[in-house]
Amino acid sequence: MTTRRQTPAKKVPQKSVPASLFFGRDESWLRFNQRVLEEAQDATNPLLERVKFLAITASNLDEFVEIRVASLLQRIEEGHNEAQAPDEGGLTLTERLDLLSAMLQDFVAAQYACWNEKLLPALKAEKIRFLRWSELNETQLEHAESFYENEVDPILTPVTIDPSHPFPRVLNKALCIALLLRHKRKGNTMTMLGVVTVPRSLPRVVALPSTDGHLDFMFLHEMIESQVARMFRGYEVMGSSAFRVTRNSNLYMQEEESRSVLESVRAELHNRRKGDAVRLEIETTAMPEIIERLRTNFELDPWQVFQMEGPVNLSRLMNLYSAANCASLKYPVFKSKKFKLSKKSMDIFDELRQHDIMLHHPFDSYETVEGFVESAAVDPSVVSMKQTLYRTSADSPMFRALTEAAQSKDVTVVIELMARFDEASNIRWARDLEDAGVGVFHGIFGLKTHCKLALLVRRDPDGKTRRYAHLGTGNYNPVTARFYTDISLLTSNPEITAAVQSVFRYLTAEADGQTYKPLLVAPLTMAGEVIDLIHRETEHARAGRPSGIVAKMNALLDRKTVEAMYTASQAGVPIDLIIRGMCSLRPGVKGLSETIRVRSVVGRFLEHSRIFSFKNGGNDEIFCGSADWMPRNLYERCEVLFPVLDKHLAKRLREEILGAYLKDNLKARILQPDGIYTRPTKNGHHPFSAQEYLMALASEEITEIPAKIAAKKADKKAEQKVKHSAKKAEKPAAQEEEPAELEPQPAS
Repeated sequence: MTTRRQTPAKKVPQKSVPASLFFGRDESWLRFNQRVLEEAQDATNPLLERVKFLAITASNLDEFVEIRVASLLQRIEEGHNEAQAPDEGGLTLTERLDLLSAMLQDFVAAQYACWNEKLLPALKAEKIRFLRWSELNETQLEHAESFYENEVDPILTPVTIDPSHPFPRVLNKALCIALLLRHKRKGNTMTMLGVVTVPRSLPRVVALPSTDGHLDFMFLHEMIESQVARMFRGYEVMGSSAFRVTRNSNLYMQEEESRSVLESVRAELHNRRKGDAVRLEIETTAMPEIIERLRTNFELDPWQVFQMEGPVNLSRLMNLYSAANCASLKYPVFKSKKFKLSKKSMDIFDELRQHDIMLHHPFDSYETVEGFVESAAVDPSVVSMKQTLYRTSADSPMFRALTEAAQSKDVTVVIELMARFDEASNIRWARDLEDAGVGVFHGIFGLKTHCKLALLVRRDPDGKTRRYAHLGTGNYNPVTARFYTDISLLTSNPEITAAVQSVFRYLTAEADGQTYKPLLVAPLTMAGEVIDLIHRETEHARAGRPSGIVAKMNALLDRKTVEAMYTASQAGVPIDLIIRGMCSLRPGVKGLSETIRVRSVVGRFLEHSRIFSFKNGGNDEIFCGSADWMPRNLYERCEVLFPVLDKHLAKRLREEILGAYLKDNLKARILQPDGIYTRPTKNGHHPFSAQEYLMALASEEITEIPAKIAAKKADKKAEQKVKHSAKKAEKPAAQEEEPAELEPQPAS
């Protein structure tokens, strides 16, 4: 296998940074999930959107437990704790586990406080109720009995635990009901456990016939629990409770033992079902004997048992969002702006020969990207298509276009089989694509293919053969494109498209020794070049030239990159970081990071775009791409950062997009040196939400960027002061008064 190159970074003197000046990634992630929970707690958000945010926190926490906590437990069990040096936060593995267990328990308590004290009362006020079996009226009872008899009971499998019936295999995150049973035979005092698995094929929230203007629902597990006596005839049901077990879901593969990546991933997906238990969730009303028997069966320590003050598995509340047809309790419908060809252009390729196209999703419609691939599939002038796929959807037009194109063109797809939790569907796509005649590759073993690239080769009407490319920050998934913010660049720039071709050759043949300029490609060149870009700003600052960095990403954890920014800050480089999730950098520390500001924006759309802007002595450069500044992105994945060379598009990135996020004082939180995130102070400014502003801009409700709005506000304020001074001079002292401020309200 070819040795992977790494561009050496320029040597810039810098001090060694102690570990205490880095935040731990796991605590930082939990603080991110806390910011999502704050959106559920925020009464200014539509009510059902708040329910959705709460469900998202639960889904996020599931993944954190089955991946991060599971990995930590496994490393401790394998004996790594004593041998391993303290992590980025200065903690050993056991110290980190102790900290996380306390933080997790506190977070779960906050989730259920939000549900019980804020959301449930608010739902009741809007006439949305969750009823128990005993609360149903005659009409609802008849409906519930019919639903149970016809849809639920036939697929239930009650199990009594005894010597001939061992404890059933409980699947990862499957909702179950545990019962403490005693046989009704005279003189029998022994108790035993019973278990019923709640079917995954049925909706977790069951709609009931509405009465008196209410929308009524029942949790599926409560419906089943009300009928357990019918399933365990001959037993006395002494107690029951819903519970759920979360298991280790890490994938482990041995390269030398696997025949192919596809076969290896399929085998590990099967093994994943057998992962060790990591967490037990159970209702607080459960009998202590039930809790202890389950804990012992799953071999869990007491801290791994989470007792819930409400329904187990809050992520199923997402079903309520779908089932409740209440438009007034959801965000207003937003329609993305559709791209329009210039009057002189006949098609997208004609347009791209004139200039690059940049799209900011979901504010700009994703249909343009779909159309780029779909039109290529049916265009006889397109002779070759190459594309990477990381996550896609079941009805993706991309998938259909690629299979159709394979009938008449050379089509190559690099599909990432190990996209977490999408492995099974990606295996299906890979097989279907191969059956259609597509050349399917799985990238380089041991490296996830995370870059988002599409490359077309076309014989144009002028007789020339050209390459056309799409480079993006998000997946080729039209579903997530509606609520993830991402950047797309469509270009026919010969330098960029040639570099994209080199990346595909690296992915399919691991052909090294190529030039990837002007792209930054991981794991080959990106890590060193990113640090070089930061060091360049450091040198500009030391020389008195204009310097500055504005970077937007999902996470910042790479220690070398953080240390380079600490050095840049000490040289006086102003650095603004917009980081949605984890951040190990500690901003605002005197003598170390005084010029660094970190903010996180959590709102209606999931912030997913990665944008990196460098002042470069006044010759600004800006990049977008698929990579966060994390070790896994820089060293363990195939990633691409691409420059935006068109000056108008680069200006839009800096002023319209980054400028909006830096102005946000509604959905932004500012990271403090102690690791706590606080809301920005308004300081007399009107409330401003970047996402609301960008939606208004896309809807053509407004036409100005935040910088212009701010300038106009300042001019207006100055004008008001002049007028006020003139009036004040004309009035008697008794008539003096403060004028009302007439600053324009930014669209938000």
